[in-house]
Amino acid sequence: MEIPRPISPGQVSALLGFIPVFIAWLYSEYLQYVKNTAPPKVRHSDMNLSILDEPSDKEDEVSSLLEEGHQSSSIKTSLPSRIFSPILRFLWMDEAFLLENRQILRAISEFGGFLLYFYICDRTNLLGESSKNYNRDLFLFLYFLLIIVAAMTSFKVHNDKSALTGKSTLYLNRHQTEEWKGWMQVLFLMYHYFNAKEIYNAIRVFIAAYVWMTGFGNFSYYYIRKDFSLARFAQMMWRLNFFVAFCCIALNNSYMLYYICPMHTLFTLMVYGALGLFNKHNEVGTVIAMKMVACFLVVILVWEVPGVFEIIWAPLTFLVGFTDADPAKANLPLLHEWRFRSGLDRYIWIIGMIYAYYHPTVERWMEKLEESETKIRIAIKTFVVTVSLVVGYLWYEYIYKLDKITYNKYHPYTSWIPITVYICLRNFTQQFRSCSLTLLAWLGKITLETYISQFHIWLRSDVPNGQPKWLLSIIPGYPMLNFMLTTAIYVAVSHRLFELTNTLKIAFVPSRDNKRLANNVIIAIVMSFVLYIFSLVIVNVPAMLV
Repeated sequence: MEIPRPISPGQVSALLGFIPVFIAWLYSEYLQYVKNTAPPKVRHSDMNLSILDEPSDKEDEVSSLLEEGHQSSSIKTSLPSRIFSPILRFLWMDEAFLLENRQILRAISEFGGFLLYFYICDRTNLLGESSKNYNRDLFLFLYFLLIIVAAMTSFKVHNDKSALTGKSTLYLNRHQTEEWKGWMQVLFLMYHYFNAKEIYNAIRVFIAAYVWMTGFGNFSYYYIRKDFSLARFAQMMWRLNFFVAFCCIALNNSYMLYYICPMHTLFTLMVYGALGLFNKHNEVGTVIAMKMVACFLVVILVWEVPGVFEIIWAPLTFLVGFTDADPAKANLPLLHEWRFRSGLDRYIWIIGMIYAYYHPTVERWMEKLEESETKIRIAIKTFVVTVSLVVGYLWYEYIYKLDKITYNKYHPYTSWIPITVYICLRNFTQQFRSCSLTLLAWLGKITLETYISQFHIWLRSDVPNGQPKWLLSIIPGYPMLNFMLTTAIYVAVSHRLFELTNTLKIAFVPSRDNKRLANNVIIAIVMSFVLYIFSLVIVNVPAMLV
């Protein structure tokens, strides 16, 4: 197995961090096995093990390595917890502590194993690679085959009630938006796999729709729940950045290679800031209007006024700067990629916020429409559908058909048009908006994981910060069989990573204890710093001795 280039300190530090956790997990599984197989009378006598007498709630069961393990008075530990911190108990391989946190140790070990699989697939010659090949007929066949199968096997009618009125209006409901994300994500991924350049403009619209949902979803949550707590904020940041951060470390990539993550993080922060400031006055319509205007003004200042973008983002170049591995793009400014990606969708998140604000009003209108006379209802719906189709057609003819460079210039100002048209058409009848394809909705829940994972276990780049120009090849010479196998593994791994991310979030980001959360953050920073310094020594000292 050939490794193409030197290992970075970050990669060494990740390895040094995962190895002791993996060993601790194996030991905890052994302890659990001994505990389960020991006769009742002698159980724990030799191994000093014990069992919790009372079951705890779900979140307490999923306890963190960075927090005190919950113990009943019947637990006997070889090292008293009041003397030793959780980290010291972990390093000392305290048996009771390892048993209590066995599930977390397993989750971390599994997560590390997936990162190792990513590295093997993308950075070694153990598995092969093949060239991308686009065939429109095959592309459309595969996509519509998935839609047909989803319609035949996962069509479901939902009877959920509106949280506002208690009626079954279901306008822009969660099932619908998850399905929306799902079918867009499939096209987005197939675009990369088959190099379907002809749908580039459509992909830009899909990404804009994701960002629109960021504005819509976050505004709805903060406006209704009024939860601006540190824990909620930390959980959102964990969801957006935990997986990608470890991919950057393990594969020595820049954050900007996975540009969707910094984009969603930025616009989530902007929504949080917009509603968080003077949040006690969010019920006042004038205040919300002023906040919307302020958001537009900030975007105009940063992205439209020459020089401002560079001044603001220059201090964060270490985070959002990017140098492409392609020699043809190596001389571009470090902030070029970030300016391009974030600039394309700089307004659409605000449109999402506006739609979220008026969502209850539109829902009430739709309820009145459904209760109106049949002639009036049909006339209004016909008018809405007709206008939507005409506007959509005009956008397609005069905007979408433009070449990619010209289209990109119009995209920030027009992406709301196809999104609005889709929303109108998807919700124009009660029956249509109350149903969804749950297979696509299931895929919509793991869009972040499928987006990141595609770079390394479905496609290949071979080098740090390289675009995935090749396909991962497990079955050479059989492209369709290879597509089937790699896709099955890729989707399964992505779904499991989604579950692991949530499991570890519960463990390390407590929802009701800011002090414990702060302690976890401090310990994580200190441990990361120590591991990185130690890794620097390991990587650089041998070179200095030569």
